[in-house]
Amino acid sequence: MDLERLILDRIRDIPEYPKPGVMFKDITPLLADHVAFAGVVDAVVNHYGRGTVDKIVGIEARGFILAAPVAYHFGAGFVPVRKKGKLPSRTLEETYDLEYGSETIQMHADALGPGERVLIVDDVLATGGTAGATAELVRRGGGEVVGLSVLMELSFLHGREKLGNTDVHALVTV
Repeated sequence: MDLERLILDRIRDIPEYPKPGVMFKDITPLLADHVAFAGVVDAVVNHYGRGTVDKIVGIEARGFILAAPVAYHFGAGFVPVRKKGKLPSRTLEETYDLEYGSETIQMHADALGPGERVLIVDDVLATGGTAGATAELVRRGGGEVVGLSVLMELSFLHGREKLGNTDVHALVTV
C-alpha cells in the first residue's frame, strides 16, 4: 500500500468536533499503527534529507508528536511552539487572526541560534495562521525557515497561499 493511502485509511473524521460545523481529523489511529507512523516520519526525513536542518520546531499539540521523532532522525534539536503562557522562560510571541478573534503563540527566546536551519512540523495545514505565525517566530528568533512539513493539508482553506515562499511539504492533500 502506498503511503498516501495508508495515511488516509488511518485518519478518521469526527463530525461536529470540537464545535458545530467542524470536521475534526483524528490522527490517533495513524499514531497507533507503527508502520504508518514510521512511514510518516521517514517520508519527512527523506523529503528534506539528513544534515539539512539544525532544529525542528513542533507546533502545539499534535505537531509535537510528529516533530519529536523527526528531530531524532535528523539528529536535530526539538523546539516547541506553544500557546501563550505555557513556556517557563523568556519568550518571543506572535499573534495571528482566527475566523473569530485571535490567538497568540510563543517560543523560548533562546531556542534558536543565529542562522540555524529550521523545519517546522505540524499535523494539519488549514488556514495558515498558526504556520505563518510560527515561521515569523523562527525568523525573529534568528533562524532560517527551511520549510513546513505537515501530515495533511486542507487545500480548500488555502493556507499555503498565506505562507509566501515557504516550502510546504504535505504528505496528503484533501
